[in-house]
Amino acid sequence: MFDQVVFAGGGNRCWWQAGFWDVIQPELDIKPRVITGISAGAATACMLYTRDADWVMRYYENALRNNRKNAYWGNLLRGESVFPHYRIYRQALLDIYGEKFAQLAKAPEIRIGVSHVPRWLGARGAVAAGLIAYNIEKYIRKTLHPTLGQSIGFRPEFVRAQDCANVEELADLILQSSCTPPFTPVLRRNGRPVLDGGMVDNVPVGALDPTPGTVLVMVTRIYPRPQMFVVPHGGQQRLYVQPSSKVPISSWDYTSPSQMLHAYNLGRTDGEQFLQRMPELLHAAARE
Repeated sequence: MFDQVVFAGGGNRCWWQAGFWDVIQPELDIKPRVITGISAGAATACMLYTRDADWVMRYYENALRNNRKNAYWGNLLRGESVFPHYRIYRQALLDIYGEKFAQLAKAPEIRIGVSHVPRWLGARGAVAAGLIAYNIEKYIRKTLHPTLGQSIGFRPEFVRAQDCANVEELADLILQSSCTPPFTPVLRRNGRPVLDGGMVDNVPVGALDPTPGTVLVMVTRIYPRPQMFVVPHGGQQRLYVQPSSKVPISSWDYTSPSQMLHAYNLGRTDGEQFLQRMPELLHAAARE
């Protein structure tokens, strides 16, 4: 059905992807050869081949039980990190994938994207420039595949999850793909600073193989397009699906784990609707 699949980034909004996938994958027996992912989209793809969503949601409910704030400004006086996200996220990745890490060897090839910062900018300047470009694309241009980041010098790199020797390397790779100061520190890969893969493109179709076929692309925010639409590209038919309504959780909210379930359930509902519309969607793809 879908030879390749794309998991866009989106932080906690990627719980929508998990719910959507848990409905459509068994029904359609989807066995992709390649998965491309950015940030939490990549984390979600790895999760789907190591743990079930219920287990992970219970994990986060416990892990975030005592986290009451997304910013602890009093830590400034103690020289400690204001934002708890990096510490919590890294430990979660280690705990979620740790015992099941070997299962990824049998999963589809999962390509995880990071953004290398422009060489003409220092790390701090790149963070500022990247965040400005990202927000212009997100809130003003609302482009499905942004170009501003690349135009100022950000360059993508995709690394296979299966090339990580252990769970620590996988956690570091996903954190590099998710690197969004101030929620995380500026991270480095092979000595070079990197930022969230979405600085180049939050919907990483650029990492797909060019082979003909039907590609499923799951985005996590709403674009000014139909909820489901087909984009021809070479010999491919790329079937995009976006949430039917705004996903009810913020990307970096670490205080409301109960909202993860609402995002997940929205994905399940949209997955059921997707299955009902499959004949018409495949017909549209065939006509393109």
